[in-house]
Amino acid sequence: MTMYRIAVIPGDGIGPEVVAQGVRVLKRIAELDSRVRFAFDTFPWGCDYYQQYGHMMPADGLDQLRLYDAIYLGAIGHPSVPDNISLRDLLLRIRQGFDQYVNLRPVKLLPGIRGPLSGKTPADIDMLFVRENVEGEYAGLGGRLGSGADEVAIQTGLFTRKRLNRLFHYAFRLAQSQGKTLTSITKSNALNYSMVLWDEEFRAVSASYPEVRTTSLLVDAAALFMIRNPERFQVVVGSNLFADILTDLGAGLQGGLGLAAAANLNPDRTAPSMFEPVHGSAPDIAGKGIANPIAAMWTAQMMLDHLGLHEWADRLLASIKRVVERRDVLTPDLGGSATTEAMGTAVMNELSLSAQVAG
Repeated sequence: MTMYRIAVIPGDGIGPEVVAQGVRVLKRIAELDSRVRFAFDTFPWGCDYYQQYGHMMPADGLDQLRLYDAIYLGAIGHPSVPDNISLRDLLLRIRQGFDQYVNLRPVKLLPGIRGPLSGKTPADIDMLFVRENVEGEYAGLGGRLGSGADEVAIQTGLFTRKRLNRLFHYAFRLAQSQGKTLTSITKSNALNYSMVLWDEEFRAVSASYPEVRTTSLLVDAAALFMIRNPERFQVVVGSNLFADILTDLGAGLQGGLGLAAAANLNPDRTAPSMFEPVHGSAPDIAGKGIANPIAAMWTAQMMLDHLGLHEWADRLLASIKRVVERRDVLTPDLGGSATTEAMGTAVMNELSLSAQVAG
């Protein structure tokens, strides 16, 4: 038996509601498989914590989290706390502090989901974004000078060749292992320092993977092609800002943010990785029991894969697909009337059935 220690940060808004369904799914797996056990510890960090203590997480928060095999985060953000504080003082602090330099985001149209693009099927929308996650435009470098009409704000992106090198090797290995193409997102026609370095290093690393077919696209062109020709994208690598924006566009293509899962990975495993749905805290529907838990459960599936539980990861994703394809238990954002808990239960039941068939 292997015990996996999971740090759970339910966070704000709908975070606790959707994370609860992910935890239920993981507990069901432990019930079905005597070789696997999960130990969950919950941390009350987020905007409520900030209102009480003046910070999003304690000063020794990273030391506390370092003891765990993975971090499961719900959602962060509330109108009472400026977004730049809630994001930077918790989410970015963990990403950067634990060198989670890969943000992995699947953009897949699931069977049964009606995406916004007419005529496009799950075979057409099946992308995997590799987003640089610790520097770039979100490095936090800059400042504000002066006041009034003469005030100046400076925000500087940070791109280092050695960090680009490791990111690109990760993306190329991923594309190579899956027999897929790799698209690099750039803007070197206007960003004449950072993106030129990006392009140079991408070309340098590509020489080590001659079997991987590559394309480089300006970010604005990529946004256009994701709408007009999404099937051209398989594995995609982009900077912190560009991939952040394009993956939200991708969430629209796959049916909404309620289906958008993500993993913040430390591929070197020198610190725990963090897994989070990316739909935000949605305070307008918090507490109503109607939030879509699929992104949170899909995120738990990515956690299972990272922990080496590949068979259960495959079964969980297959169970999610079967539930949405049937369309009899869907939350309101997907055109149904089911509750968050009911949808979680439906996935759990499918997971149990899959185990019976396999057994």
